Amino acid sequence: MLTTAQIDAFITDGYVCLDHAFSSEVARQCRELLWKATGCNPRDPSTWTRPVVRIGEMAMTPFRNAANTRTLHEAFDQLVGPGNWIPRQSLGTFPIRFPSDTSANDTGWHVDASFPGEEPVNYQQWRINVVSRGRGLLMLFLFSDVDANDAPTRIRSGSHIDVAKLLAPHGETGLSFMDVARELSSLPDRTEATATGTAGTVYLCHPFVVHAAQDHQGTRPKFMAQPPLLTKHDFRVHAGTAQYPVEVAIFKAMEN
Repeated sequence: MLTTAQIDAFITDGYVCLDHAFSSEVARQCRELLWKATGCNPRDPSTWTRPVVRIGEMAMTPFRNAANTRTLHEAFDQLVGPGNWIPRQSLGTFPIRFPSDTSANDTGWHVDASFPGEEPVNYQQWRINVVSRGRGLLMLFLFSDVDANDAPTRIRSGSHIDVAKLLAPHGETGLSFMDVARELSSLPDRTEATATGTAGTVYLCHPFVVHAAQDHQGTRPKFMAQPPLLTKHDFRVHAGTAQYPVEVAIFKAMEN
């Protein structure tokens, strides 16, 4: 169970780090499957020819086990509301990052969108609204040990507050992924955190958190997944209705 201090930090900073959210053995099993999917040889760095290899949905048993531990389920209930989330049967996209002198050119700050716009196949036109339609959390699953040199995801602490204020005037329609991206440079400066930890660590982030990838400066490949936690119902973000930390953070942002 998340402590009161962890919940307060989530509301203020926009994320909480769960050490040992799933076991190191499950992480190892997942890495083996991911290595095979990359087509690279874990013992031969000469085969690591690209700065990032993206693997699609992986729904094998080890990935389902990683996503469905008691620790995570309890945290989901606490952050988005009991039963207001859909269990993960796969873990979205895996950006596997390799040590490289070549930039991956995918390191821009952004907020993940949650529902399709007029062109569903064009992710840049997907949208984000103030009730975070369809999306409860951004989750960062670490399947390898990640330190400061291993391309940890960058997180702007407290940026979810600024994004909530940005979205509030646009109601149910919200803004597109690109609309939000264009506004990020005008938002307040925020302290930068990095998603480091041992294999089995999971970062649970507010859906409005501004985050970015970075190029790999270390020596060992980084294995992670970044799936959303999907919701069954939109968040209630107004006075007298906001109850769970994701929606409380949005309500407080709009009130200030």
